[in-house]
Amino acid sequence: MFCKLFSDTCRVAWCGDDLAGFVTSFIPPQHPESLFIWQVGVRQRYRGRGLGKLLIQDLLAAQTGKGVRFLEATVTPSNERSRQLFQSLAKKWDVPIREKPCFPEELFPDGAHEAEHLFRIGPLSANSRKGKNDADF
Repeated sequence: MFCKLFSDTCRVAWCGDDLAGFVTSFIPPQHPESLFIWQVGVRQRYRGRGLGKLLIQDLLAAQTGKGVRFLEATVTPSNERSRQLFQSLAKKWDVPIREKPCFPEELFPDGAHEAEHLFRIGPLSANSRKGKNDADF
């Protein structure tokens, strides 16, 4: 659905005929300066190679000239992989990353989901959106 409705802001990575990973995102109509990452998925055998970073950086490169200045995502406190991914992007681009509560646990039925915190990275520079990356994938 995301790739159909938001094809300009989604990426899928293939290794031959093997689906290696994907990123789904969109630009919220109320915040056109932000690219909101909905989900990053990298198949187990392709993890640790920088594929998630590569896909996100490619998405940002496609937004050059469209006014995107921030990268946003919600992350649960226990999702260490996602936290590390977004923190490493902010460090790589030498821009601030801010974290604040977004969706408290009470919003999820039966307490079956942790709270979600909003990560906001930026403001991004032209270098952040160039698509240049040092992933070894």
